[in-house]
Amino acid sequence: MQCPKCGHQDTKVLDTRTGKASHSIRRRRQCLDCEHRFTTIEEILREGLVVIKRDGGREEFDRVKMLSGIRKATEKRPIQAEQIEMMVAEMVDNLEREFDSEIPSKAIGEHIMNGLKAIDKIAYVRFASVYKDFRDFDELAREVSELK
Repeated sequence: MQCPKCGHQDTKVLDTRTGKASHSIRRRRQCLDCEHRFTTIEEILREGLVVIKRDGGREEFDRVKMLSGIRKATEKRPIQAEQIEMMVAEMVDNLEREFDSEIPSKAIGEHIMNGLKAIDKIAYVRFASVYKDFRDFDELAREVSELK
């Protein structure tokens, strides 16, 4: 594993833990050169997952795209990157279990909103405001009042 700080190739594992529901493995590592500590998450590589878009089109599932949307919603919120990674790993497992290899984009959005609602209400509202495409303030206000 390459050190993200100095690029050195040799690291040692300091700690290994399984993620929620044993869907991933979290490793705490240390660079043998600069002694920088960092965390890696290992999970099953999923191939062949297809997203069915709202318009009926299909595209390959992109975990990075999912992470990007969540990171935008959680920007400047007190949520650790590791918590987001674990949440995404759990969501992908649940989606794959529920839909096998063809996942509706609506289900992905719903899983993300439910996950964000559980960890941070502000991040949830940020994501929901884009995902649900609120047309006016009243729609947004109704969504916020439901959170109370």
